[in-house]
Amino acid sequence: MPKRRPEPISDEPVPDAHCPLCGRLLGTLNIDRHHLIPKTFKGKEQFPIHKICHRKIHSAFTERELLQTYHTWDALREHEDIRSFIDWVAKKPSDFYTRTYTSNKKKYR
Repeated sequence: MPKRRPEPISDEPVPDAHCPLCGRLLGTLNIDRHHLIPKTFKGKEQFPIHKICHRKIHSAFTERELLQTYHTWDALREHEDIRSFIDWVAKKPSDFYTRTYTSNKKKYR
């Protein structure tokens, strides 16, 4: 997968934009915004991301883990659970969405 530096979100739709996590085309449905530095820790910059990718990030990590360790796209993609998720979701259409469950590992942190 080619590495792209995602741009912060703007009000203008970008027809050929890609999800910074999974690399699939964003499309126009089921799009969320993700703060690499969590909003609870004063993060301001937002990036467009598939809703399912966004939910996966927040189901796997606490806000503090996102701040301290997983505040870059590369760091997120290197995590084993996220890597498996990306491999799975890569075969889905860009507007695909299903419910995401919180990891049992996260519950005990």
